[in-house]
Amino acid sequence: MHERLSFYVKRDSPLHSLNPLTKLTLVLGLVLISFASPWYWTPQFLVLFGIIPLIFIGKVQREYFGAMLRLILPASGILFLMQVFFLPGEHEIFRIWVITVTQESLTNAVTNATRIFLMVSSFTLFLLTTHPSELMSDLTRRGLPGQFAYVIISTLQIIPQMQSKAQTIIAAQRSRGLDTQSSFGKRVGALVPLVGPLVLGSLVEVEERAIAIEARGFTSTRKKTSLYEIPDSSLDKVLRWGLILLIVVSIASRFFLAGS
Repeated sequence: MHERLSFYVKRDSPLHSLNPLTKLTLVLGLVLISFASPWYWTPQFLVLFGIIPLIFIGKVQREYFGAMLRLILPASGILFLMQVFFLPGEHEIFRIWVITVTQESLTNAVTNATRIFLMVSSFTLFLLTTHPSELMSDLTRRGLPGQFAYVIISTLQIIPQMQSKAQTIIAAQRSRGLDTQSSFGKRVGALVPLVGPLVLGSLVEVEERAIAIEARGFTSTRKKTSLYEIPDSSLDKVLRWGLILLIVVSIASRFFLAGS
């Protein structure tokens, strides 16, 4: 069985064909604009007219909506409930026992929850449409030290690697008669024989990877070449500079309106 080392989903789409740095700039641009913009409706606007169209442009709607139900909605939903019930405010809307919901808390809860939704969605979309090796090759080609690029790639790959390894260990333990599908108490007890092999296996894998990259001249100071050239079209450059300009305008607008 092939071990999946990333969340990347191969598709033939305009979003996949963009340069990795362009997609990374797009993610950072969406997040920074949503937090820097002085208008409360900006995160909702970016979700409706930024994230949702990009999901279908990248042809990853099935994978994205699966991640949304498992991760994005629960995270933003918990934040929304915490803020709407516990943030102070002056204009009361309704009261539930000792909990008061105000107009201010509701507005802040919607805005902040949407920002978290947008942030996690942006990075999810980036991971689904960008192969880690392409990102690493492009960043090192632009002058980023190999150590930093390796840290970035390892961070992107650690979750799918742990998931794949955990599934392999669970299947092996089930074949030996370990009960992992009955009552909640038994499933909790079954975690103990699963955690040990998972942690030890991950440590061994880190050592093996360090030996492998050292054997390939990872710390060499000579300029490295690549058999596969990452394309960087004029459209990529225009998009990057346009996003940078939007970020600067958003930050400037916030300071301008705050001072007026």
